[in-house]
Amino acid sequence: MPPDLLNSVQLAHTSHLIRTRSPLVHCMTNDVVQTFTANVLLAIGASPAMVIDAVEAPQFAALADALLINVGTLTQSRAAAMRTAVESANASHKPWTLDPVAVGALMLRTEFCQQLLSLQPAAIRGNASEILALAGMSRGGRGVDTTDTAATALPAAQALARQISAVVAVTGEVDYVTDGRRTVRVTGGSSLMTKVVGTGCALSAVVAASCSLPGDRLDNVAAACGLMKRAGGVATEISTGPGSFVAAFLDALYAEGQA
Repeated sequence: MPPDLLNSVQLAHTSHLIRTRSPLVHCMTNDVVQTFTANVLLAIGASPAMVIDAVEAPQFAALADALLINVGTLTQSRAAAMRTAVESANASHKPWTLDPVAVGALMLRTEFCQQLLSLQPAAIRGNASEILALAGMSRGGRGVDTTDTAATALPAAQALARQISAVVAVTGEVDYVTDGRRTVRVTGGSSLMTKVVGTGCALSAVVAASCSLPGDRLDNVAAACGLMKRAGGVATEISTGPGSFVAAFLDALYAEGQA
């Protein structure tokens, strides 16, 4: 079946749910993007927290509404803390999302993310090369940059989603969100989103927030992708470069919930 196009009504519904429920998102994310990720979550009405200590992380994962595991600046000690946080989230029936940054290109993160697949992520969000590598169909991209298109990676995303019973979002110029049976296509966005550090990582945090919401998880994750793409398109129209884009992007996300 061809992918469905994201419904604007679903996007508005998911955005409303995030603002009314203000999910607490435990972000075990990379050091480069923590501030931007927190600001994105605040702009959409969610509540961010960055708890990474090996003792505190599993305690907090049980309290939060959702957990994000982003391996962008992975170390062995951080991997151990992330794994205990995932186990705690699972024990507390809290959904967790995996962002497999640069998987395939580097051994530690590749092996770690492969191990995490058995711990039942609610969602995975990555670029095309990361999803292909995670599915065992390529060696990954050029560091954090993809060398493949999202459409090329869609069959791998669908197979991976079926294999682990998760929602997989493969993102790029066009995003594809799938549970292995149904697929939603999300268009929009801006090339400036690739000129700012952290838009993909922040999207993974928004995906994590959406996984905590009631309703169809596939639809909510697709709406999370749509929310970010729509804000990117709006921000591009009023910005002159990456610097002004960041402010305009956060304002556009915030305005989405005020309409």
